[in-house]
Amino acid sequence: MRFRAKIVDLACLNHFSRVVNTIAKLAKTCTLRLTVSKLYFILSDKVLNGGVGMWCELNQGNFFDEFQMEGVSAEHNEIYLELMPENLSRALKTAHNAKAVKMKLTNKHCPCLRVAVELPSLSSSSRIVTHDIPVGVIPRRLWNDFREPSVPDFDVSIYLPALKIMKSVVERMRNLSNYVVIEANLSGEMNLKVETDLVCVTTHFKDLGNPSWALEDGCQSSQDRDPESMAEARIDIRKLQQLLAGQQVNPTKALCNIVSKRVVHLILLHEDVSLQYFIPALT
Repeated sequence: MRFRAKIVDLACLNHFSRVVNTIAKLAKTCTLRLTVSKLYFILSDKVLNGGVGMWCELNQGNFFDEFQMEGVSAEHNEIYLELMPENLSRALKTAHNAKAVKMKLTNKHCPCLRVAVELPSLSSSSRIVTHDIPVGVIPRRLWNDFREPSVPDFDVSIYLPALKIMKSVVERMRNLSNYVVIEANLSGEMNLKVETDLVCVTTHFKDLGNPSWALEDGCQSSQDRDPESMAEARIDIRKLQQLLAGQQVNPTKALCNIVSKRVVHLILLHEDVSLQYFIPALT
């Protein structure tokens, strides 16, 4: 099992760093899955048991100048590592004006992801700062626990309003309650509501648009639904705030799928990154 990679382009490095920062805000530990063409950051808490789920997918070719890996076998050419994304984020913070960053899987005393940051220096020799990030190697028999979650059979799918606006609304609501109700319909309307014994506050968004999800057989999910009828889910406001406060991916598209009273599935799409985030509904 081997992995080594290198980023030379500064814009790619900063972009990768922003993605890792976002992941670090969402998960204390996560799984890094490496394949020949992609990297995945996965958090597979069982959403049914009240945990959040996350699936972030990156095309390695859009970030790395060199990328070599050999998986556990020719047949299963993948590597699954458990790590604390905060450690990787911290290592990359030292690299914002680096000449190059190299990553390598090593195993001296324990398995580590070595991040070597080559910094510019005044002399001819460059300075190299090395970070060894402890990782756990996940055995092949457990890989099925980290498969891509299927898009739930949602009641409503809607584009999100500008995330900055949504973030400031959620931050204000967070001062009033620990819970927020997200509701939306197929007429492009979405509401965020908090209700306490003392106050009820609702923010309305209109004309957001609804993505059309063409299914395999050509029909669409939730097409029989009354367009005005709201699907809703009550969720932990901190989990939504974490995503909005931590997101640095600047998506070109952001959307929300609601399975009534069960789960809120948020998707942030960028040209070369997609991030899915699942927040379970509370009763």
